Amino acid sequence: MPPDADAGKPVAQRADPFVPLTSELLPVGDGHDIHVESVGREGGIPAVYLHGGPGSGCQPDHRRLFDPERFHAVLFDQRGSGRSRPKGRREHNTLPQLIADMEKIREKFGFEKWMVVGGSWGATLALAYAQAHPDRVSGLVLRATFLGTRRELDAAFLETLPRFYPELSEDFIKRVPEAERGQPLEAYWRRILDSDVAAHSPFARAWHDTERILSEHAPSRTRLDLVALKSSGGALPATPFMEAHYFANDCFMRPNQLLDDAEKLKGIAGIIVQGRYDLLCPPANSHALASRWLEAELRIVQGAGHTLYDPGVRNAVMKAIADMASKVSG
Repeated sequence: MPPDADAGKPVAQRADPFVPLTSELLPVGDGHDIHVESVGREGGIPAVYLHGGPGSGCQPDHRRLFDPERFHAVLFDQRGSGRSRPKGRREHNTLPQLIADMEKIREKFGFEKWMVVGGSWGATLALAYAQAHPDRVSGLVLRATFLGTRRELDAAFLETLPRFYPELSEDFIKRVPEAERGQPLEAYWRRILDSDVAAHSPFARAWHDTERILSEHAPSRTRLDLVALKSSGGALPATPFMEAHYFANDCFMRPNQLLDDAEKLKGIAGIIVQGRYDLLCPPANSHALASRWLEAELRIVQGAGHTLYDPGVRNAVMKAIADMASKVSG
């Protein structure tokens, strides 16, 4: 059933053209029900949006990346994320299972092919899906390429962080007992995944806040709030738990998988939007991918970092989606 009576009207007659056409919890097996919604118009260019994290979930603004007159776009919250249920569940939650979920969604909507759009972890999933099912992808639009490797995580948290934010790096590392500082990321993930709230709470907050500072070109603060980390009040951020699960398992990929399998993208048109000063997923990632995927066009957004909402990034992503739509419909 449409979630709003307005959703059944032609796009031009809707008070809000971004009201979902459909919205449901879709059983995908293994005890998981994933939240799936569609926007735009039936008969439009098929597309799917993949959120980041892993673990963050889709937001209402993500619907607005797609012109409702041109697209029939699907957005879904990945297993354990957002409005999917059970929330936060990590059992039966792997990259191959997310790819299988995408195929269930595509088949449900009857799309032969669809444009795949994703940023950061969403770009990781988009690439993995396209390499597994290249015949089902009409085009790819990626933002802030994350290749899902341990090397990228080490570079971000153990090299870039102390180089650009040395005080923040000290805050981050000193949460870990001195005996474990030789492998601080493992120490974080181990504690975040600990079932004891007292054990995982400060580390989940520290990971989330450090990652957020790294993601913004001009963050509002550049240190951890050490008092707030110890607080037992307030909801904990969701993404550190899913990220720890995926990162501790090498994102359920073999080393360097996405680059090594880039030849499987041959024939698929792509546009990569990249912030020049992205400290989490730097331009070198996108450049490395584009050098092996010759159909990809790399577009640099100057003066921007990692997030979709750094200046110029959202507009660049919307233009990339519109340009790709012209390619695939032409």
